[in-house]
This record gives sequence, structure tokens and C-alpha cells, in this order.
Amino acid sequence: MTRQQRDTLDALLRSAPSDHNPEPEAERLAFAQALTRPAPEGVATRRTVLGGRPALELRPSGAGRRGLLLYLHGGGYVVGSPDTHAGLVGELARRAGTPAVSLDYRLAPEHPFPAPVDDGLAAYRELLAGGMDPGELVVAGDSAGGGAVVALLLAAREAGLPQPAAAAVLSPWVDLTLSGASMRTKEDADPIFTAQDLRAYADHYLGDRDRAHPWASPVFADLTGLPPLLVQVGSNEVLLDDAVRLAGRAGADEVDVTLEVWPGVPHVFQHHYGRLDDADAALDRVAAFLTEKAAARPAVAR
Repeated sequence: MTRQQRDTLDALLRSAPSDHNPEPEAERLAFAQALTRPAPEGVATRRTVLGGRPALELRPSGAGRRGLLLYLHGGGYVVGSPDTHAGLVGELARRAGTPAVSLDYRLAPEHPFPAPVDDGLAAYRELLAGGMDPGELVVAGDSAGGGAVVALLLAAREAGLPQPAAAAVLSPWVDLTLSGASMRTKEDADPIFTAQDLRAYADHYLGDRDRAHPWASPVFADLTGLPPLLVQVGSNEVLLDDAVRLAGRAGADEVDVTLEVWPGVPHVFQHHYGRLDDADAALDRVAAFLTEKAAARPAVAR
């Protein structure tokens, strides 16, 4: 069924409206209507505040009291929220047997770079200050949220904070200069984005700021000292080379990195769990990776 499921999903995505650059508020509404899935059955949700920002806590039934997943949602730094990603994050938390907190970081253009990184770092600081063992803390994100996760790790390193046990990024957007070859070579294969779409998001987020800044485009950063990293991407993405180059950069900098390129699937295909076998398999792989790395990380004495 996988090939048929991929073809059906591709056709569905190509039939959707393709304008990615209306006014931000209109696009946020359209994004929420198209993407939102509720938290899965057996995952309780609760509104909370973390690092001074609203957040959504997702706790699977039977989850232990130890360990936590901090999640940064995708949306080009312009759209998206913990609500749009409640299904995806809840599924990941359920499969990992770990509670999660999805952060409602500030969005551009009202709050441009580096507001999401600052918010992620403030949330991470609060978790550590509250007694969370970094060896029991994992982080994950998709698309722009994946880029923000890597930027958060860099910011934490710069601030002298301990790294989490592991990180996973799904279809990460980590080059806002849009210099990857797949921006051109995969444009016909990608049913969601073109380089022009991503340029519009980058314009909202960065304005006239340096698009190669390590926190905006971590593919150009020194990644030395980052925790074990899992990178997943679909082969039908203009962002394919973002993921491939990120993994290559991490490997060159002696990071324990795993790259998975899933054939014939689109951007953040994991959103389509329950409808696409690849999505369910990928989420299982992410959950196993994060729990394995957290279990292997020795506790930090305090």
C-alpha cells in the first residue's frame, strides 16, 4: 500500500491552494485549518507557560514522571502553533512513552529573528533551573522548528548550558540563504513548496539580517559538542539538501548523527500518520532514537 499511499498524498497536496504568501494572519488561519489534528486518544493536554511563553503539555497515559520532550513546531517562523501540531507531537510522545511540552514561540513578522531562538532558550533554561536532568531531556522539531532546534542547541552551547540527551529534526529548514541544489532539482517533485515560497517566509523572519547567521542557517555553523542527532527528510522536498548538508556538517564536527531519507514522500510527511505507513514507521524510529539516547545518557550530578 505504501506506493499507492504516497501517490494519493502527493495528489492531495497538489490539489491544495498554493499561495504561501498572503497576509500572515490569513495564512495562519489557512494553515491551522489545513494541518490541525487533535492529540491522539490517551494523550492528555494541558495549557501551561514555559520560559515566559504559552505552551501545550501533552502527557500520554502511563508515561513516567521522569524525562521530557521539548518540541518546536514548524511553519516557516510565520505560521503554526502547539495546537496545529498537537496530533504530531502527541503521537511522538505516545510512542516514546514520554511527556512533551510544545512551545508557542513568537512568530514573524511581528517578532523577527532571533525571537524563536530566544524563546526556545528561555524555555530550556527554565527546565534546567527547575531541576530537569539534561540527560532525561530530549528536543525535537519540524521544518522551521527543526532549524530552531539546532539553533537552540547552539545557543545553549554558547550560554554554557549542558546539552540535552538527543535531538531529532524532521525536514529541517536550516539554510535560509536557499543555496541547496534541491531548491532547483526537486521543485517539480515537491508538492508543497517552491524556493519562492520559502523566500517569502525568510523575508518575514529575517528582513535585511544576515541569512547565513548560524542561528538562522545552522547548516553553516560549527556543530561541535551537539548531542546525538536524528535527521529525517523526504526525497520529494526542495529542502532535501538542507537535511543532507546538516547531517554532513554534523558528522564532520564529530556529532553522532543519523540521516534518514525516505523515498517518495513530501515535507514533514510524519504529519500523515495513520494514513501513510511511512509516517508511522518514521515516528516509531524517532521515538526509539530519543528514548534510546536518553536511556544511555548518564545522569548529571547537581
